[in-house]
Amino acid sequence: MDYSIDRVSYRRSASRLTIGAHLFGILAIILLLVWLLHYRDGIEYDSDDPHRVFNVHPFLMFCGFVFLAGQAMMAYKTVFASRIVQKTVHMLLHLTAFCLGVVGLCAVFKYHDMAGLTDMYSLHSWIGMGTFCLFGLQWLFGFSIYMLRGPTEARRAIMLPWHVCGGRALLYMAICSALTGLMEAATFLKLHHEREGRLLNFTGLSILLFGLFVDLSVALARYV
Repeated sequence: MDYSIDRVSYRRSASRLTIGAHLFGILAIILLLVWLLHYRDGIEYDSDDPHRVFNVHPFLMFCGFVFLAGQAMMAYKTVFASRIVQKTVHMLLHLTAFCLGVVGLCAVFKYHDMAGLTDMYSLHSWIGMGTFCLFGLQWLFGFSIYMLRGPTEARRAIMLPWHVCGGRALLYMAICSALTGLMEAATFLKLHHEREGRLLNFTGLSILLFGLFVDLSVALARYV
């Protein structure tokens, strides 16, 4: 069996899927911005309007957290570069995603304080906080194993499947959190028009397809 031909076919498939992931990711960002700016009065962390403060949360949690996390996964598996460059970009993008996620979480807690609401009361908040905490642990685990000189190559090889599977699982957990968040918003917010509801549906579908295409592109990118 000619494995070189097999690898080329995987590379071509991964390349097409990566393009699809970027298209759906950008589409989700555009739809999210249309929703927040046109229907929800804008985005401002320091606003006196609690709803504008809240809008920082969905914007940063997808555009800053989920989207960048997906980019980090694809950058490591689908971009031709030296291994150290791939690892460095992978870690930095994930670190940036984590930092933006911290701001997004602060925004929703600030909104709850301004509106007099209880924290951590919904399934969305439980999934989201769990995903975020595990994401931080995953980053620390990856940094200690693959960026520091202490662990041996054998130990790194043993831990690699756990790291890869953990990253893919966290991506789907983040997508699940984003979709339940949109469902919660559609349920508890007073939608201005039926078009706003359809816009949220298309946004959710775009986020789901972004996650699927990211995962498939990473799974098929057999460059090594």
